[in-house]
Amino acid sequence: MKKLVLAIAFIGIGGFAMAQQTTTTPQDKQARRAEMHQKRQQKQQEHMDQMQKDLNLNQSQVAQIKALHEKRKSEMKADFDKNKEARQAKMEDMKAKRAQMDADMKKILTSDQYNKWQADRNAKMEQRKTAMKDRKMMRKPMNTAAPEAK
Repeated sequence: MKKLVLAIAFIGIGGFAMAQQTTTTPQDKQARRAEMHQKRQQKQQEHMDQMQKDLNLNQSQVAQIKALHEKRKSEMKADFDKNKEARQAKMEDMKAKRAQMDADMKKILTSDQYNKWQADRNAKMEQRKTAMKDRKMMRKPMNTAAPEAK
């Protein structure tokens, strides 16, 4: 019985601690963003070093490849910015359709049915969010090493 009580207490304390960690401030987000940027640059440098070693590149080739990567990155950013308005318009359209669906369901269902329908919909949305977060955490890092010869 003592073990059961202790186990429940530890689970409760652990859940409380996890809840405390989920709150983030803008400074935390900014620090995390800077850390991710630094990690990304480090990985790019490691990748470039590995390419230089594997392909026996000279400094001129390394500089050209870096310039090519920068050009491609800026083109991708420009494409992203260009399509930003279209994405926002699509999101607004989806929100409007969701609101219309909500209003139509409210007309059809009783208040109890509508509340249950909304609760079920919100629960499913939370499940999808959790599943997406889990999938994101489960991703394996890409292997940049050359395949082994058999």
